Amino acid sequence: MTADTASTTRSSELLGFAPGARVLIVNCDDFGMYHAVNSAVIASIENGIAASCSLMVPCPWALHGMRLLRERPEIPFGIHLTLVCDTTDYRWGPLSAKDRVPSLLDDAGELFTPAGIPELLGRARPDEVEREFRAQIDAVMDAGLEPTHLDWHCLADGGREDILDLTVALAGEYGLAVRIWLEPARQKMLQQGRPVTDHDFLDSFALDLDGKADRFAELLRSLPAGLSEWAVHPGLADEESRAIDGGWRVRSTDHEFLTSPEAREILRQEGVVVTDYRAVQRVWSGSGGVR
Repeated sequence: MTADTASTTRSSELLGFAPGARVLIVNCDDFGMYHAVNSAVIASIENGIAASCSLMVPCPWALHGMRLLRERPEIPFGIHLTLVCDTTDYRWGPLSAKDRVPSLLDDAGELFTPAGIPELLGRARPDEVEREFRAQIDAVMDAGLEPTHLDWHCLADGGREDILDLTVALAGEYGLAVRIWLEPARQKMLQQGRPVTDHDFLDSFALDLDGKADRFAELLRSLPAGLSEWAVHPGLADEESRAIDGGWRVRSTDHEFLTSPEAREILRQEGVVVTDYRAVQRVWSGSGGVR
């Protein structure tokens, strides 16, 4: 594919959709973080408009999440590559032995918090990033599960060009797709015939809590032609969530909208097609874009 062709061909068309189709990936991030997230993610897919999820392998409830996925082979999922721990009183660490990935740890020997991401990106050794990413991917594969794609927790497009390139190489090795939404990587992938989002990427943590359901509805109604992606973060507003997660309100309001009758009705009225990373994976792995 030439650069000129890439600039005019939408990713939705690479997936086999008509040029005017409005196509949306609704992916639930943070699966495996804790029980209330796992429950809400499954509900958002089985009873709501979400189509897939991304598993945080190092988290304490990842094994529970993997069991839920084994019991539901129809649910497509990716691996939410995790180098950051964003809760204060509820911690997780790398899958690799800590003495094998010291550049990924802060001065206390723990994964960096979001505030420490600049320091993490300044010191993380590529070989140690690869070691940890492989550990997370292999843990899923060894459990007999078949992921569709790779994305990152708290690190947009990996946070660093070499981490992005590493992830794309790992995806090629394992036959997976990658969530990419920032320039110039987005155009680079399109020039290679690899579908990525055609439009602005939505992270639900970026939305205001006030009037959030109305904003979700507005975004669905105004969805442009092409491939769009929402990274949503459903969770339950239970005691567990309130105790350990400062973002519980974001998660509970995501869950409320995703499972609402209104959300399904807007999709029906607008003719928006919700898809998942299985279609993207087929094109990235070279087997063609069949819906």
